[in-house]
Amino acid sequence: MSVVGFDFGNESCIVAVARQRGIDVVLNDESKRETPAIVCFGDKQRFIGTAGAASTMMNPKNSISQMKRLIGKKFADPEVQSDLKSLPFAVTEGPDGYPLIHVRYLGEARAYTATQVFAMMLSNLKEIAQKNLNAAVVDCCIGIPIYFTDLQRRAVLDAATIAGLHPLHLIHETTATALAYGIYKTDLPENDQLNVAFVDVGHASMQVCIAGFKKGQLKVLSHSYDRSLGGRDFDEALFHHFAAKFKEEYKIDVYQNARASLRLRTACEKLKKVLSANPEAPLNIECLMEEKDVRGHIKRDDFEQLSLPILERVKGPLEKALAEAGLTVENIHMVEVVGSGSRVPAINKILTEFFKKEPRRTMNASECVARGAALQCAILSPTFKVREFQVNESFPFSISLSWKGSGSDAQDSAPDNKQSTLVFPKGNSIPSVKVLTFFRTETFSVDVQCHDQSDTQGPTKISTYTIGPFKTENGEKGKIKVKVRLNLHGIVTVDSATLFEEEEIEVPVTKESAEENAKMETDEASADAAALPPSSNDSDVNMQDAKAAADTNGAVNGVPETGDKPVQMDTDAKVEAPKKKVKKSNIPLAVVVYGAMSAVDVQKAVEKEFEMALQDRVMEDTKDKKNAVEAYVYDMRNKLNDKYHEFVQASESGEFLAKLQEVEDWLYEDGEDETKGVYVAKLEELKKQGDPIEERYKEHTDRDAVIEQLVYCINSYREVAMSNDPKYDHIDINEKQKVLNECGEAENWLREKKQQQSLLPKYATPVLLSADIRKKAEAVDRSCKPIMTKPKPAKPASPATPATPETPATPPPQDSEQQQQPEQQPQEDANVHSNGNAEDNGNQVPAASGGEPMETDKPENPGSA
Repeated sequence: MSVVGFDFGNESCIVAVARQRGIDVVLNDESKRETPAIVCFGDKQRFIGTAGAASTMMNPKNSISQMKRLIGKKFADPEVQSDLKSLPFAVTEGPDGYPLIHVRYLGEARAYTATQVFAMMLSNLKEIAQKNLNAAVVDCCIGIPIYFTDLQRRAVLDAATIAGLHPLHLIHETTATALAYGIYKTDLPENDQLNVAFVDVGHASMQVCIAGFKKGQLKVLSHSYDRSLGGRDFDEALFHHFAAKFKEEYKIDVYQNARASLRLRTACEKLKKVLSANPEAPLNIECLMEEKDVRGHIKRDDFEQLSLPILERVKGPLEKALAEAGLTVENIHMVEVVGSGSRVPAINKILTEFFKKEPRRTMNASECVARGAALQCAILSPTFKVREFQVNESFPFSISLSWKGSGSDAQDSAPDNKQSTLVFPKGNSIPSVKVLTFFRTETFSVDVQCHDQSDTQGPTKISTYTIGPFKTENGEKGKIKVKVRLNLHGIVTVDSATLFEEEEIEVPVTKESAEENAKMETDEASADAAALPPSSNDSDVNMQDAKAAADTNGAVNGVPETGDKPVQMDTDAKVEAPKKKVKKSNIPLAVVVYGAMSAVDVQKAVEKEFEMALQDRVMEDTKDKKNAVEAYVYDMRNKLNDKYHEFVQASESGEFLAKLQEVEDWLYEDGEDETKGVYVAKLEELKKQGDPIEERYKEHTDRDAVIEQLVYCINSYREVAMSNDPKYDHIDINEKQKVLNECGEAENWLREKKQQQSLLPKYATPVLLSADIRKKAEAVDRSCKPIMTKPKPAKPASPATPATPETPATPPPQDSEQQQQPEQQPQEDANVHSNGNAEDNGNQVPAASGGEPMETDKPENPGSA
């Protein structure tokens, strides 16, 4: 099971993987830790990540970046409209009201949703992880901003599905940072809480999280954010400053040229980094526009003056986070700053003044989110054992349910009669389950709404669930329990609806049966609670109409009870002498999620992504084959003039060099854009001429070593066959003569072939091949080895002593086997084993003079003795 964490940033992405020794950030194809979040569409293929960044300058209108700012948002969203002003590619409003990105791909106009482009980038990150792990990657954790809405979270899950990933958890980026910070700390207090403020100033947004740490646990106390305050805003301030300056000085308007705007923005980003460490910095760009070189200069004080409107917004999220956590500045023990935009000195100055303490940088500002996501994935994965560390996450929004009245009276039947209740208040733990009770006679619907306190447009409708159809006895109101879940990803769903009906049955009334009937009303909620982590928040709420609710001990006017109060029993369950059985039946649910992709659309997007990925692979293979042809041309040309010079005739060499030059010219002209098959055929055509030359050179260089092996084999067998050693006395003299004859025949064959080979020039086809010499050595070994390694015959048994069995050819049994058979080995066997050891020498390879064991071949001969 893969354990991978993805930090999908607005500007760049980072991949971290869990290993047995810890968390590692993996390198991409260019051996860089950060991969640009860019997808560039070309005439033949897509270029994603580092390849996309390299193509951006040449193809800005088809290079898609900052897709994180577009995913899951309406086209008419003011933030989207603001972002589109600085993006070079074309975006229009789709039929569903969401952004549609227009590019030219494979020579024709195409349109993709932000979710599809997001999925393309995820696919590239997945490949980076798979190459590093040498295994398939499916399960992962993805870091998302805390301000992502329900629809944006669903869009990220859809993009992951398109990319072939299965996220175990969409973890908030600030929570991942806090986890990566706290899990390695061994000095966390056991009783007193350590409060740490994490300030993440990224490329496009600012997020603040205040977390409380104790030994083995982390609790998120509050969240706050500014969705449009990041490092790119400082780049934009510099961009507009220099654009106006160049228009005045050089009479050029960079706003009218997409490539010039992109180059100036890139230069301003570098200038911002220089100003972070220096009081002033220059800006020089060659041929920015209309073949004009431009120069500029700015001081840090002037830069901060330009950025003053941005810097004034920094304190807002800080104050809000403190207020929601119920803490003062004195209660914050540490301040950790991360994110690419946090390196601006003015931001650090504001943080120091606000918290009255110097911000710390103990974490890697760019990699902490990816590391935290990988840690969370390891915690959720059964393949890794991670130090116990409990993460109590909180939800940054408020979720309510609304529904129409039941129509029991004139007031309820009014068309604008809407009732609602707050189900998951802001700061609610994640995950969490609530069970709501309704009393209805027929199908009804509930709306799930999100309340963002920083948004003055009111609640946003997330989804509508239609509950029914169902039937109740005698047309009376049925009791329906609806289970609402806030899952790990921060997505709210209605999981199930259950109709509870009472049936009269003939059973003896006992105390146990009464308790069981009362318990059946609340079992469902408690069962859900048992399936969740300790951080889950469960309650059972009666969602009755105003009149009915006032008569019960449950919720009044749709207001749920606090989590601290015990769950209230319904009055039906309080029967003194129950003779009724509660019947449960599931009610079908139909859901409409506003703005989300349907399952059919997701499957179509999966198929499109597969087709595009296949096209990319084909083009990469084609490039590889083209490069192989080019490399062969250059390599062979150099070798023909160097080490292959003696192994090819002058006429053949001239003809081959001309052919190589012809192919080289073709590569840069007509063959610049050909198919994979054409390049393969061209390479095979060249190798028909080049392979014989390479083979002659290889035979010449390998021949001496192989001859040495054969000579060594012949001499070894001849020496033992002529030896007077007593260990070979049992071998018949005729068989020894066969060995000598075989050795002599091989020696004569080798001598004859060597003479023939010595008469040939190096450029002629060799008659003595290495393969033939190896075969001859194997033939000698096959003929001689069985003779010279023949074992001695067994000694005849005498009447006084037991017969000595022939020594087995296999190794003696292990100690465990000897212990298992103690009774099968008589005392005399000790002599048998000792004698057998002496006789084993007869079964070894015949030894040369000097008493050493014989080696007939060097390791290269596979048939050696």
